[in-house]
Amino acid sequence: MNQKDTLPKSKKTQWKKFLDLVQFQKLPKSLIALVLGLSLLSTIAGLVVPWFTKDAVNVMTSGSLSLSTILLLVGAILIQAVMSSFATYNLAYLGGLVVSNLRKKIWAKTLTLPVSYFDKNHSGETVSRINNDTTIVRDLISNQLVTMFSGVVSLVGSLCILFYLDWSMTLVMLIAVPIIVFVMRPIGMKMRGISKGIQEKTAVFTSLLTQVVSEIRLVKAYSAEPVERKQGEEEIDRLFQYGLKESRLTSILQPLSGLIMMSMLVLIIGYGGMRVASGELTAGELVAFILYLFQILMPVTMMTQFFVGLQKAMGATERISEILEYEGESDVQLEKTIAVNPQLPITIENVSFAYEGKDNILHNLNFQIESGKVTALVGPSGSGKTTFFSLMERFYSPTSGVIRLGDHSIHEFSLRDWRTTISYVSQESPLLAGTIRDNICYAMTREVTEEELRRAAKLAYADEFILNLPDGFDTEVGERGMKLSGGQRQRIAIARAILHDPKILMLDEATSNLDSASEHVVQEALQNLMKDRTTLVIAHRLSTVVDADKIVVLEKGRLTGAGTHEELLQSNKLYQQLVQQQFKVELAG
Repeated sequence: MNQKDTLPKSKKTQWKKFLDLVQFQKLPKSLIALVLGLSLLSTIAGLVVPWFTKDAVNVMTSGSLSLSTILLLVGAILIQAVMSSFATYNLAYLGGLVVSNLRKKIWAKTLTLPVSYFDKNHSGETVSRINNDTTIVRDLISNQLVTMFSGVVSLVGSLCILFYLDWSMTLVMLIAVPIIVFVMRPIGMKMRGISKGIQEKTAVFTSLLTQVVSEIRLVKAYSAEPVERKQGEEEIDRLFQYGLKESRLTSILQPLSGLIMMSMLVLIIGYGGMRVASGELTAGELVAFILYLFQILMPVTMMTQFFVGLQKAMGATERISEILEYEGESDVQLEKTIAVNPQLPITIENVSFAYEGKDNILHNLNFQIESGKVTALVGPSGSGKTTFFSLMERFYSPTSGVIRLGDHSIHEFSLRDWRTTISYVSQESPLLAGTIRDNICYAMTREVTEEELRRAAKLAYADEFILNLPDGFDTEVGERGMKLSGGQRQRIAIARAILHDPKILMLDEATSNLDSASEHVVQEALQNLMKDRTTLVIAHRLSTVVDADKIVVLEKGRLTGAGTHEELLQSNKLYQQLVQQQFKVELAG
């Protein structure tokens, strides 16, 4: 199949994507009809004005201007203005509604994207898709789509009247049409490519801004302002260069269009003056002809802007579609929903895992996590412990092998049901901007009583420092919880897990940021929380896991031993080394 055959299909696909994004079928039909009706009335009124002007001019030349002629002319002008005003407002509302629905759609999709998507795409670029690209689509609809409709009506109506007034002058005027099309088409195609480049560079710049601002403490701690300033300036310069390319095209397009229009106007006035002088055309008809000419010039200008805006919107559509077409976590539909039974054991069968394009991190793991008991994962840094937790959370799927709950793979359960069964306390202790109350109660689907809140904080040994704060539970934690210490953030994360009352508890260095006194109390709270729950623990401090029902030893992603503390001390060389090293560290401390 040659290139010529594939182009129409490509354009058809692009249009389909655009229409799918806009979702016209979901917009209020009455509002669309109102906007089109108002635009049509405004256009018809605009077409009537030159005709009344013709009569007024002809009457004035005879010196018998009547009040009715003036009132009709003024009435037509007022109707056009009022209808245009209402149409503009409702059109802006319609465009805002479209972009609002579109942003909701992209936002909902973004929340279902797998963690692997965010591994490969900067968060700032995704933000740019939701914010900047949707604005381009809104501008097309709010400013140009319906004006394109009214412009076509005005163009056709004006041409019909012009042919009625003087067909020979109309044919002279139409010479400019193929010239305009010939000029506009290649410029529009180039504009699309430049617009897509601008959107991509805007996304990169937004990503850089998001990253630097969110990690401003790191930037300042390493005096990296000059480095980041240079990177930012380079991205700004790239955006500037693309903006210049767009401006160069616009600087060619607008004067060229103006030149064609002005030449046509001069030609019409000259030719029309000759016909008036010969008596073949009245002065009023010439004035009307010129006014109708402007009625044509304006729609042609609108069409030019519309096609440029359309090219931009097509570029934005491609980028937005990349997100919407990416397979989300909830896109996989299960034939039937299986209830999660946390009383069953979890079996890891021949599980291996590698990040995309990388070597395996986990190699052929085989062990069992008993229900209601504590299983600890130990091993040197980089042995795959946190990665295994990510597989348990279903952030990723095993490259090979399977994780089962009872007889079912964990991927057979509804993702929401599976994750609501688990509470995960990580070593990073992530908090969201908001109050301490917001963070402890995060993602709770029911109203949390003050008593429940205080109990969770007390069990996490967080109540003392919270109540000493001026605003207590309503204290703002700052972006990413930066107003709190690491230990305080960790205790809030533990309180959150306690409040959710999980059936499966996963603790990744859950006490790593606590001082000795706090750690002792929190360990007691965690011991109470872990009773009769399936618990997975990652800990570098072996003293925190010696009482675990089972300890699994990982080394470079491979299982090298499993058993109790006493059993591993007798049989596992790596575990013996870890215990000895920690014993020396604790003695030295």
